[in-house]
Amino acid sequence: MLFLLALIPVIGLLVFIYFNDKKEKEPFGFLVALFFLGMATVITAIIGELIGGAILGVVFDETSVMKQIIDAIFVVGFWEELGKFMVLWLFTWKNKNFNYSYDAIVYAVFVSLGFAALENVVYVFESGTGTAIARMLTAVPGHACFAVFMGFFYSKAKYASLTKGKSGCARNLLLAFIIPMFVHGVYDAILMVGQVTSENVGALAVLLWIGMVLAMFVVCFILVIRTSRHDFCIITTPEKVQTVYKPSVVGNWTCTCGSVNRMNFCPKCGNHRPVVTAWYCPKCGSPSSLNFCGNCGCPKPVYQTPAQPVIPK
Repeated sequence: MLFLLALIPVIGLLVFIYFNDKKEKEPFGFLVALFFLGMATVITAIIGELIGGAILGVVFDETSVMKQIIDAIFVVGFWEELGKFMVLWLFTWKNKNFNYSYDAIVYAVFVSLGFAALENVVYVFESGTGTAIARMLTAVPGHACFAVFMGFFYSKAKYASLTKGKSGCARNLLLAFIIPMFVHGVYDAILMVGQVTSENVGALAVLLWIGMVLAMFVVCFILVIRTSRHDFCIITTPEKVQTVYKPSVVGNWTCTCGSVNRMNFCPKCGNHRPVVTAWYCPKCGSPSSLNFCGNCGCPKPVYQTPAQPVIPK
């Protein structure tokens, strides 16, 4: 029963994130692998937190507010989010399935909830049903939120790398780690400070923490829904016509040899799909051959003449 209570919120959140991937579902086996790799990051987090905690214990008094803040942000937040980020970067950055903007959020959440699942099982078996219910509403969704922030910036970094924006790639990769670390650290710090201060300050800390949690949940929910609805192909670059064709999206074309095809080349004579199928986005001016702009996600206009460039206002 306790094991089920520990995993119910994890499964629910994974299903929610997975089914919001509407353009192109990720391979299930790959997601399962990311989930278990996320579990493995518990080991590195424990080692890092033990070392960091020992160092802080020498420098600060146990009841020091500064110690709690540093411990929460630069030890707990740092090591837990670093492990998740490294798994995400090492196993998904060059993966061929990473081709849509929402994919990054899917990957990050599966890694993060792998960590959260193992952590939650341990806490629930140690402390019982009350802890299971409390963590179902706070800690597990919290880890999912940290992952949403990570995935959001990770997606921007991947797109920047494909559009030769090296500075944008490095900046967003850094933000993909720093933002979740900081949010995670503040989440823990408020509670940790409340435990070593007076009763009144502790009560205020709890109220502040509840407000932060609610705000974080709302922001991440909106971010997931908006990213899902505006999901676009990140392998498209603004300077080039889209060369990766999705048969279910692009549709048929007739080759000069007379055969009707769905792929980007004719299997009968080898001719490539003509680039006259390209259109220019009325919003940003980028060329595309899909039914949406690979740069900004704008739907293909029904009124525009193919391959007629539009200068955005």
